[in-house]
Amino acid sequence: MKKSLLLVTASLVALSAAAPAVAADLAARPYTKAPPAMVAAIYDWSGFYIGINGGGGSAHTTWDFVGTGTEGSHNATGGTVGGQIGYRWQTGQWVFGVEGQGNWADFSGDNISALFADRNRTRINSFGLITGQVGYAWNNVLAYVKGGAAVVGDKFDVYSTATGALLASTSQTRWGGTIGAGLEVGFAPNWSVGVEYNHIFLQDKDVTFVGLVGTDRIRQDVDMGLVRLNYKFGGPIIAKY
Repeated sequence: MKKSLLLVTASLVALSAAAPAVAADLAARPYTKAPPAMVAAIYDWSGFYIGINGGGGSAHTTWDFVGTGTEGSHNATGGTVGGQIGYRWQTGQWVFGVEGQGNWADFSGDNISALFADRNRTRINSFGLITGQVGYAWNNVLAYVKGGAAVVGDKFDVYSTATGALLASTSQTRWGGTIGAGLEVGFAPNWSVGVEYNHIFLQDKDVTFVGLVGTDRIRQDVDMGLVRLNYKFGGPIIAKY
């Protein structure tokens, strides 16, 4: 009996001595740091930008000889290249902006007059746009509409159908309005590429050619498609936690 009590007592003492060691082992386990929170990067369209553009267009032009009738219509078609500069600011997913654009152009076309023995030719050699923009962004993709004022550099020529000789020529600067729409994608830090359509409404204007009798009232509208490349100043990416 005494021997059994001694064995039990010895066991309890051994367990008591081992308990602190076990607790010390548990306390010595290394602390595992929680993984960092995920960061979502979103594209910010705000800031000044500058860019280049190129594409093609067509100007539908009608010549009416005042007091007599219509000489006919033609499309002056060709290519264009130019540049743009602007500023955008973003609030939520809405993007607002202003832009100035200037282009060299080579739109040319002609038709034989229905009234006279001559050929009427129209050429557009330049145009400019001053517009406001309203857009909606899906991160680095921006869709927008635009509208504002337009100015076009025109040249009008009259040729003899018999000899091909130039009979008369004059140049005009025409003001009008423009509307358009575009889609732009940010593909790298500060860089974006897009496509854009513009329609220019021009005033009807009377044109008198020196050396010819009479006046033509010329009506004109322009449609064009452009590819644009822009560089935006400032950081294009903001972090959202």
